[in-house]
Amino acid sequence: MTASISRTMAQLGFAPVIAFLTPEVRAEPAADTIAAAEGSVLAHFTPEAGSSLGGAALAADPADGPGEVPAARVFPHLGVVYGTVEPAGLTALRASPVVRAVKPAAQLSLIRPVTAAVPSEPRGTVWGVGHLRAPDLWAQGWTGAGVRVAHLDTGVDPTHPCLDGAVVEFAEFDPTGRRVAEVTARDGDPDGHGTHTAATIAGREVDGVRVGVAPGADLCSALVIEGGDITARILGGMDWAIGVGARVLSMSLGIRGLVNSFLDLVAILRDSGVLPVVAIGNEGPGTSRSPGNYASALSVGAHDRAGAVAGFSSSQRFQRRAHPLTPDVVAPGVDVVSAAPAGGWQALSGTSMATPHVAGLAALLMHARPEAGVADVERAILESAELGRMPAERANRGAVNGLRALDRL
Repeated sequence: MTASISRTMAQLGFAPVIAFLTPEVRAEPAADTIAAAEGSVLAHFTPEAGSSLGGAALAADPADGPGEVPAARVFPHLGVVYGTVEPAGLTALRASPVVRAVKPAAQLSLIRPVTAAVPSEPRGTVWGVGHLRAPDLWAQGWTGAGVRVAHLDTGVDPTHPCLDGAVVEFAEFDPTGRRVAEVTARDGDPDGHGTHTAATIAGREVDGVRVGVAPGADLCSALVIEGGDITARILGGMDWAIGVGARVLSMSLGIRGLVNSFLDLVAILRDSGVLPVVAIGNEGPGTSRSPGNYASALSVGAHDRAGAVAGFSSSQRFQRRAHPLTPDVVAPGVDVVSAAPAGGWQALSGTSMATPHVAGLAALLMHARPEAGVADVERAILESAELGRMPAERANRGAVNGLRALDRL
């Protein structure tokens, strides 16, 4: 569990927090009302405390001016302000008429594959895409065309042939959560984690090889991990995803345990028309990661080619009435073949590999039924799942099926 604000404050004299602005302020993020709210809220944050917190807080950014340390970052589409406060600032934030809640900030991390990448020479449709029955939806004309899928990861290598034309938006966020101007799209991970997951979502066919579930979707990829203030960078990516009109958000990242810091953020994404699809983690049974283990996120575990839950795939039961068991579903996540950095193909395993399969499926369904809302698409995916011989405690509803999901929708 992440430390509470009061505990961190008692230990350090300050704490990193996320202040959630009222719905009235969020309603018009470009209007004067949010500018006034930001001014009053920013006054309660403490740049000196933030600069002393090291990797867990905001650092100096040359774009803020010589010698300046930003007091906090404002993310207008999310309607949140993130930074570090001292006791007086925390009291003032909680009393502010434009702040509805103040939550502790948690530092998320990439959910890395469980094995090293294995070079591959695939032919035709890779097993995960076929198992999902995506080709059956393509045959009906549903490729995800026109649906924007936000991909918060290590970035993407758009020079890979299967990603040619797929990446329509790219953003990179610096260590303090500020978007880097005029940056060239790239994958910040030498192992190509972001490129692999991006191609599973929306990779185009190359020489008969098909690795993408939604080969017509528009990919909006952001480099948000690793390094720097991860919370600020991910908040920047979420805010940007809403701004570019994404309808699906794929995140192969999280923090171990049930940490509620991002619970309100997931609700904001859904209210903004974005379906959050999140990996559950690779630590095995009895474990899970936030925000994947929230009832309001569509969480994804991994199964193998034989239809068995992967041993590494996290799963956990919670004492709550709604969605007590996580993950919600499982998808192909073992020996998943997708794009390798600088061309070629590689196989990786992890719930990070399963998650983009479900994000791609959501894009197919949204192409087929553009009028469907977030809850409708999510419900169709959940109802498409079948357990087979998988135990419910590990797979919950079971493995998703694109053809059944379209029928349910």
